[in-house]
Order: sequence, then C-alpha cells, then structure tokens
Amino acid sequence: MTTKSEIFMWNRQLETMARADLQALQLARLKEVLTRVYNNVPVLKERFEAAGIGLKQIEKMASVNELANLPFMKKTDLRENYPFGLFASPMNQVARLHASSGTKGKPTVVGYTKNDISNWAEACARSLAAGGVRPGDMVHNSYGYGLFTGGLGMHYGIENLGATAVPASGGRTQQQIMLLQDFGSRVLLSTPSYALNMVYTMAEMKIPRETIKLEVGIFGAEPWTEEMRAQIEERLKITALDIYGLSEVMGPGVSMECIAAKNGLHIWEDMFIPEIIDPDTGNVLPDGEEGELVFTTITKEAIPVIRYRTGDLSRLIAEPCVCGRTVRRMSRIKARLDDMLIIRGVNLFPSEIEKCLLSVEHLAPHYQLVIDRKKALDTLDIQVEVTEELIQTFGTFEDGHVELGSLTKAIQSLLKDSLGLSALVTLLKPGSIPRSEGKAVRVIDKRQQDNH
Repeated sequence: MTTKSEIFMWNRQLETMARADLQALQLARLKEVLTRVYNNVPVLKERFEAAGIGLKQIEKMASVNELANLPFMKKTDLRENYPFGLFASPMNQVARLHASSGTKGKPTVVGYTKNDISNWAEACARSLAAGGVRPGDMVHNSYGYGLFTGGLGMHYGIENLGATAVPASGGRTQQQIMLLQDFGSRVLLSTPSYALNMVYTMAEMKIPRETIKLEVGIFGAEPWTEEMRAQIEERLKITALDIYGLSEVMGPGVSMECIAAKNGLHIWEDMFIPEIIDPDTGNVLPDGEEGELVFTTITKEAIPVIRYRTGDLSRLIAEPCVCGRTVRRMSRIKARLDDMLIIRGVNLFPSEIEKCLLSVEHLAPHYQLVIDRKKALDTLDIQVEVTEELIQTFGTFEDGHVELGSLTKAIQSLLKDSLGLSALVTLLKPGSIPRSEGKAVRVIDKRQQDNH
C-alpha cells in the first residue's frame, strides 16, 4: 500500500503545510496584494474606501476572515474596465496577455508579469503531479493555445514538472490520434467533450484502443458530471480527473483532483483564498455548505482579483485527504449560475439533464438542449444520440422498431420524475450532433436568437 510520504508531490512543503502556518502566510500575502490594489487600481480603491477600508485598516488585519468586509468583484468589472483598467502593474511589466472569446460582448482581458507566469507554472505543475503525472512522462495537450489560457498554462506546467509536452492544441482530431499512437503519450489534457470526440473518431476510423498508451486524462474548462466521467473512463480505459481554473483568477491549475482519492479538488491556498457564499445574500457560508465559489488571488501582480464571484456552485471540504495534502478541497462544480435554464417555471441546470441522460442504457454522451418559444410558451427539445450497439441490436431508425419509441417514453418519464420537467425527446443516429474541438455547445437557445 502506498503511504502518504510515498505519494509524489511537486511542492510537499506548501501542499502539506500546518493550517496555522498556511493562514499566517495567507494573511501576509493578502495584506501585500490589498495594498498593491489600493495604490494602483483607482476603481477598486474607491470601493475599498466606500467599505471603510484604507491602508491603515489593511495593515491592522488580523485574520483572512476579515476578507468578508471587502466588496465583491464580478466578470462585469473586467468588461466595464476593458482593456487594462483593473491592472495593478504598469504595462511595461506585463509579460503576457490572455483574453476570453468575447462572445457576450467585450472580452475579459487578463495580464501576467514574469512572476505571475512563474507562479502559474508552479500551480499547474502541482496540479499535474496530483493527477499522477511524473517527470519524464509524455503529455498530450489538447487544450487550445492562443488567447485561451488553457493550452499555454498547462504547457508551462508540463515543462516545469519535467515532463514532455506535445502541444497539439484543438482540432485535427485524426492527426492527434495518430500522434497519440506514434508518440505513446501517457497523459491527455483536454475538455471532457473533446475526449469523447476522440473516442468517436477512433471508432469511426476503426482504430483499436490498444494502439494508444493513455492511462490518465485531466479534463476541465467545462462542467461535467460523474456520469460523464464514467463514460470517458469506460470508453478510453483511463483514469479521468477534474482540473479547475478560470482566466480571471489565473487559468487552469487553481485546483485539482488527486489521483489517490478522486474526491474533491485541492486548492493551492498559498496562492488563492477560497470562500463559499450564499449567491442571493452574499453571506459567507461555513465549510461543507453549497454555494457560490469566490476567490481572492494573493500572489498575482498584474491583475489581482479580490473576492471574485466565479458563478460556480461548489462547497469547501476541510477534512483531511488520503493523499496527505492539507489544503482545503472544493467539490466538483455542480453547475454555473448563469447556465441555469428556466423552462415553464422549472429551474434546472444542463448538468442535471446530463446526469439523467447518461443513466439510461443505449444513450451516447452526445446531446444538445434546444430551447424555443412557441405561442408564448417555452419549449425544450432534448436531442440525444443513441449508441451504435442499439442500432446493431434493433436495426436502423428507418426500420421503425418500437424499441426507440419505448426508449423515448422512458427518458421522458425519468426527466419528469427526477426533475419535474416535461420535454420533447428526440433520438438521433450516432454522429448526428457536431463534435466539439473545444468546449461543447450543449444549449441552443433560439429565444435569444429571435431577440437579436
């Protein structure tokens, strides 16, 4: 049996710190970053002063719990101060910029000093090590490079760890599968939906699983359920692990599941102070209670964020982990608050529908939720592919087998019983839904299209 001392950690000193020592480090770094923000970001200085917080109050802080006295930040702050209004470093000290896609307006821009990039590489190296990656491993990185933080963030972590990076980025799936075969990568980094795209492409090309050597997959950048994990592990024959991050806080590597437990994501608390709040009141909730995840960065220089509301639903886990790390963990993201759908008075998240779909035999993990409005009423069409095995067993759609109708009714009954949701269910042939080369498009809201 592997003991805690034998578990590989990239930075054992900081990952296993005594709680009192960690909190003392957090407090010192928190005071530094708050002073930096106060002196260099006018819009946040005004908010601090409106909350009764000045330099004297920052210096007198005796506990990180006093964060609760400070105002929140949101993604809208980055958009409203686009592009560089929240930067706490002069531009001649900013070594790199990243940005969101800007699909909902102005992109959110983030910057990194050389120290920021070094700390980011450190966090990603810790995350990879927690996920079972070792120096000398071949790591196939299918996260997108460019303005998206995923590819380059993990790339630096791979190199920092002493592993070998294969910077595949997204797309050209057939070529990526060839590289997996030829290079013998042991680790895959991608979105969970892109991993399933690889599975589909391998089946289409009739490539045996035995021709690739993958053992571990580290997946993030989109919410995914335990049911999706089970599908990926079964189809790719790997251990599938969850990694978390967002560009406003740093990028990937804010927290990571350890391969020893697969039970919550370890937060690197010497860099990020987490809180869970009631999303309606903003009150801080105790460890163990579910609410909105909030982060304060305490090592970032270019663009620190203070009490940044992520919009992600999670909870903090303080109990010790079997791996020996002492930092708190966060539960896997249940959903994003801004992803919540309201269909005829029923509030639900796409992840809840996914959980139901993937519990049904003969359904593939490829689906889309198409929302429309007809005669002033919202409609939901859940379009989901059936498996190749179903077609082989019962014949094609054109054969008109009654099993397909029975399957549709069974899904509708499950959705009604589990979620109180009445919806149209459309079964599709394998390969009908476009495969994602990045984040999967799960929801198509025609109501919004009609309003533009």
